[in-house]
Amino acid sequence: MILKGIFPALTTPFGPDGDLYLEGLRQNIARYNQTALAGYVVNGSTGESVLLRWGEVERVWEAAKEAAAPGKFVIAGTGAESTVETIEHTNRAAALGYDAALVRTPHYFKPQMTADTLSEYYLRVADAARIPILLYSVPIFTQLTLKAEVVAHVAAHPNIIGMKDSSGDLAGIAEIIAAAPRDFQLLVGGVSVLHESLQKGATGAVLAVACVFPDLCVEAYEASLAGNSSRAQAAQRKLTAAANLFGPRHGIAGLKYAMDLVGFYGGPARPPLLPLNSTAKAEIDEMLASVAPGIVPGIAQEAVAAANTGPVKA
Repeated sequence: MILKGIFPALTTPFGPDGDLYLEGLRQNIARYNQTALAGYVVNGSTGESVLLRWGEVERVWEAAKEAAAPGKFVIAGTGAESTVETIEHTNRAAALGYDAALVRTPHYFKPQMTADTLSEYYLRVADAARIPILLYSVPIFTQLTLKAEVVAHVAAHPNIIGMKDSSGDLAGIAEIIAAAPRDFQLLVGGVSVLHESLQKGATGAVLAVACVFPDLCVEAYEASLAGNSSRAQAAQRKLTAAANLFGPRHGIAGLKYAMDLVGFYGGPARPPLLPLNSTAKAEIDEMLASVAPGIVPGIAQEAVAAANTGPVKA
C-alpha cells in the first residue's frame, strides 16, 4: 500500500441538536472527491473522536466509506486506551472495507507508557489487525511523543506500514525517517513542516486545514515534489496562517466555521467545545480574505445559516 499525497483529517458534522448529520459528511466528501486529495482520515482528532460514542463512530465510518470515490484511500482512527478495544475497533473498520487504521498512543496512564509498553501495544495490535497499521504520535493532546527508537523497533512488523507524526518537530521527523525501514511511510500532521518534511523523505500529510483548502494543500505538496520550493513555501505560508487559527487558537469550532464560509458543511462543534464569539469569527473572516480572496467575509453567511438550520438526522 503506497500512501502518498494529502489526506484531510475529516471533521464530523453535527446538526444544531447535537446529533450526527451524516448527509453533511456525504456532501463534503462528494466535493473532496473532485479534488486531487489522496484519500480521507475518518475519526481522528479533527473528527472529535473522543467526543463520539462508538456506535456513532461506526455510523460515521460507514457513511464515509460509502461516499469515498474509488481510488481514494480511507483510513480509520481506531485507537483506544486498551489494547483489546483498539483491536476490536480496528477489525470493525477492516470489516467495513477501510484500507488502514490510524492508531494513536494510549496515554491515560502516562507514567507507565514507556518505550517497552508502547512497543508491546503496537505489536499486539498489528498481530491481530486485519488491515495495516499507521502509528499516530500527537503529543499536543496525549503529551506523549513516539521516539525514533520505538518506531524503528515496531516498524519491522510487516503489518505496520507507516506513521502520522503531528509533533511538528522537524528534527524528530528526520530521525524517524532515518531509523525506520526504507519502505516505512511517514505522513506529517502539521502544514508548517510539510515542505521540509517531504524533502527529508516524508510521503505526504494528514492535515485538518485540507478540510477548508484542499486544492491549496495539494498545490503545496505537488510543488514541493516538483522541486519548486518558492511555490511550495508560498502555499505553505498561507496554509500555516490558517492552521494557526484552526489549531491552538480557535480549534475545531474555528475550522468548522471556515468550512461553512467556503461552502462545505462545518456546523457546530460538540460540547464541551464552545462556539466561536464574534471576535474569533472576525479573525477567521480576515484570514479567509487573505488566503482565499474569492471569499468575501460575510457573503457566505446565508450558507452558514442554512447549514446550521438544515436537516439534522442521518
